[in-house]
Amino acid sequence: LGWLRGWKQKGWRRKEGELKNADLWQTLDALLQAHKVQFVWVKGHAGHPENERCDELARAAAMNPTLEDTGYQVEV
Repeated sequence: LGWLRGWKQKGWRRKEGELKNADLWQTLDALLQAHKVQFVWVKGHAGHPENERCDELARAAAMNPTLEDTGYQVEV
């Protein structure tokens, strides 16, 4: 997660300018400090059941014209 460290050192900005969703990245950073997390790369569209389910949910949400963004709540 070197890119996350770099954004943090640059005041949550990218070399090219604005970092989109900086608030979400900051929340993720705080959560990573509080928990032991291991990221595992999973090839997309390769039959992995959990990955396929996430893709299905993301597509359904993206195709829903009435989908409201109700925000998110995270306890750090």
